[in-house]
Amino acid sequence: MASSDVFAYGILLLEVACGRRPIEQTAPAEQLLLMDWVRKCKMRGQLLEVVDPKLGKSYMKEEVELVLKLGLVCSQSIPEVRPTMRQVIQYLNGDDGLADDVALVSSQADSFDLASRNSYLSSFDIVSSSSLSGGR
Repeated sequence: MASSDVFAYGILLLEVACGRRPIEQTAPAEQLLLMDWVRKCKMRGQLLEVVDPKLGKSYMKEEVELVLKLGLVCSQSIPEVRPTMRQVIQYLNGDDGLADDVALVSSQADSFDLASRNSYLSSFDIVSSSSLSGGR
């Protein structure tokens, strides 16, 4: 139960920072699922591309990056790798630092073809910023 609360909190963080719903049917295909779009932008090194345009430039880059990264970490597909709510609070309070190259565990099983309602099944991938910059 606690891991589902962390997941929901992660999605909420992404919604607030991006100014949109988790599924945006009118968005371009790459942006359809909020969590996937944010993850892809992070992997490309363009995390701030997802920030709500209504915010303009009236935000602290480091704080928004923390919220987005924390949203991704909390909404990972495997409950055992999500942080606890205690850890989330420590990250938000600055009592503990969230590494820039934090490993994100993702599963294509979480992505859905909304037109056919079929889920794509694949093995789990572990991705970190350092593995992307250094090659695989």
